[in-house]
Amino acid sequence: MMSKNVVAQSPLQRNSVASLDQKLAMAKRCSHEGVVAGAKAAALATIATAIPTLASARMLPWARANLNHTAQALIISTVAGAAYFIVADKTVLATARKNSFRSSPSSNREA
Repeated sequence: MMSKNVVAQSPLQRNSVASLDQKLAMAKRCSHEGVVAGAKAAALATIATAIPTLASARMLPWARANLNHTAQALIISTVAGAAYFIVADKTVLATARKNSFRSSPSSNREA
């Protein structure tokens, strides 16, 4: 009779589970750093875009005639969204690259 609940783990399996847990924790940290950096960039881009957009919509005759409130909001939110995704992506890739170089020499010594 075979029991499905009993799982024998060899030391190699335990090490691989620990390695996977470590990689998962590293991935979570990389993505969290990306989210934080992206949010900061989006906030800065919102301010940097909102000031000239709102000022030009009040001072320039063409902008006053053609940029209603929806257009102004669309301009500002598009720049903020683009800044978020660009900075978050670059941060995640840079952090992953940095971490892969850290773990690389130990794996090269074993080979």
